Amino acid sequence: MKNEQIPINELSIRELFFNADSILYQIPIYQRNYAWEKEEISVLVQDIYDAFHKAHKDPNNQYYFIGTLVTYYRGDNIFEVIDGQQRLTTIKILLVVLGLAASNKLTYRSRRRSDATLRYLSNENTSKLVFDKNDFDEGIMNGYQYAKSSIEEIVPNNEKDKFADYFMDNVHIIHYRVPKDIDLNHYFEVMNSRGEQLEQHEIVKAKLMNMLADNDDRAKFNRIWESCCEMSIFVQQKIGNDARFIFGDSLNDFKPSNFDDIAFNDLKYSNKSSILDMIPDSCPSEDGNNENEELLDSFQPIIDFPNFLLIVLKITRLMNESGFDPADFNLDDKELLNEFDEVMCSIDVKSFAYNLLKARFMLDNYVVHHDKGDDTNGNNPWKLQRWHKGDSINKGYPKNITDDQNLQNHLVHLLSMFEVSFTARQRKNYLFYCLNYLVRQCYVNINQYADFVEYLAKKYFFNVYLIKENLNAINTPLPGSFDAMILNIDYTYEGEAKTFTDIYGDGCDGNSSKGVPLFVFNYLDYCIWKKYSVELRGESSKIGSDKRTRFFNDLGCSDFGLDVFKHFYFSRTRRSLEHYYPQAMADGKDGHLNQDQINCIGNYAMIGSAANSSGSYWTPKTKLDHYLDASGKINQISVSSLKFMIMMQICRDKGQWSWNEIKEHENHMLHILELQ
Repeated sequence: MKNEQIPINELSIRELFFNADSILYQIPIYQRNYAWEKEEISVLVQDIYDAFHKAHKDPNNQYYFIGTLVTYYRGDNIFEVIDGQQRLTTIKILLVVLGLAASNKLTYRSRRRSDATLRYLSNENTSKLVFDKNDFDEGIMNGYQYAKSSIEEIVPNNEKDKFADYFMDNVHIIHYRVPKDIDLNHYFEVMNSRGEQLEQHEIVKAKLMNMLADNDDRAKFNRIWESCCEMSIFVQQKIGNDARFIFGDSLNDFKPSNFDDIAFNDLKYSNKSSILDMIPDSCPSEDGNNENEELLDSFQPIIDFPNFLLIVLKITRLMNESGFDPADFNLDDKELLNEFDEVMCSIDVKSFAYNLLKARFMLDNYVVHHDKGDDTNGNNPWKLQRWHKGDSINKGYPKNITDDQNLQNHLVHLLSMFEVSFTARQRKNYLFYCLNYLVRQCYVNINQYADFVEYLAKKYFFNVYLIKENLNAINTPLPGSFDAMILNIDYTYEGEAKTFTDIYGDGCDGNSSKGVPLFVFNYLDYCIWKKYSVELRGESSKIGSDKRTRFFNDLGCSDFGLDVFKHFYFSRTRRSLEHYYPQAMADGKDGHLNQDQINCIGNYAMIGSAANSSGSYWTPKTKLDHYLDASGKINQISVSSLKFMIMMQICRDKGQWSWNEIKEHENHMLHILELQ
């Protein structure tokens, strides 16, 4: 075999898009349209910003790796993008938002609309472009808006120049050039048959298995790994008939106390040693719907396998290493190999494998997952269920984890509140804390677990979001602040009554909000729902009863019924921040409110992005008519925030939404948050 240089280069963004060769990156027609959403772009910007700050503190962490780019050289400085086009387009959009004019070009071949939109945003020959907004590529335009708002929200103005420099020189990408003499059709076949590339978690598996000397232990480790890696079905089902030896006759308890106690029948050791040999010929599909799996109950997992592995590794290290600092551990799956390589010589593989199986059991049975349907009115898609044995494993069924419906509802709302607040895979600190608690239990007491999750929510709010030192300039928690406050302080709630408006503004005398995080709104909605659940049950909740009257008085509005509270759940569609008094009207003229006044929690609510964009210029009373319209023009699930329903009822009661209503509503909400 010839000793040829591998065609891989590590490039900075400056080297990728700025050089004297006038390179053209061309995205072919067979690639899908640009499709990154707000969450993906904002997470990327936040990650780069965190790395930017980390680089100033640690000279050994100067670079952020954004992933890989695979191209085929067509000649004449034209590179056809085979893999990585979503990432490459996002980089291009970020350059535009940062005001950096790239010398190298990115084009969409045979897609006039996509290509013209990129040129329009980049000011490339725009004088020759004649089309209205209906001719724009919606995905790219949305991506631009998401990138613009993410930069504005995450990067303070006084840091933008330095952030742009870091982005250009310290954000790196791995560029792989497919050899010129390769058959591209064959290359695509190989990519498809092997899941496009060797996954990092497959490499981790091979390395860990090689550390086990006993063949039976290797076989057991492999069985545990393969049972845990498909995240969309209960692990008891995946294990099959052996499940009764591990989870008991009811499949509800985790029986083994260590790796050696885990028992499988008919384990077969495969004498394979290389990484490639250990990788299965076919990888699980992303949604878990493999052949013969139609009989299995499936759901939408809240985390993927690589990030789950990182959570288990963090738990294992926290349990086994006295000097381990959890704040330095990265839950980003791009760091999977680095985090495992750091401990590969010292890790107790058996302990990790045991924790992997137990954590997966706890994840499936004690943390919410989402069913496969869309969010709809009156149908809570969040499930908190464990696998209950039927006549056989695959004829069993999921069952609520408790027969106490009130306790069940509280846990579902608490856990789904966390989940919709922290949807990004690498931001799921709450999931680490829950699994860390559960894995340490010999037996899970549901009431004690519910108390723990409730205290966790309070500690998030009082000990992270109400301590200014834990927040950056736009009130986003700083890296490490969760671990510092949650793990280094006893789990007992010790919240201090910080002044909420000192941190988040109250709209008075220029005290405008610099940002109110999504978690704060979701936690407030949970507190409102809990107040309903605790105070209004049974006969005492009839219209006109003293308890019901006091309940709505505490909310600051008249009685608008209990159906909204009964059917409330945390929809994943609520990702946009709504000014009920619109920004377009807030010019401070002719009796209008000013920008400081409308930027406070009294005028904010969470809402679906579709509803928010349609009502940007509506007056509060017009919004009231549209958002509460039962015609279906506005999807009601997108405006189902309890806080927002209260705001609209106040507007209906008073016939207006002015500064007095905003301040009065704010005071009621702060009282519910136990801040007054």
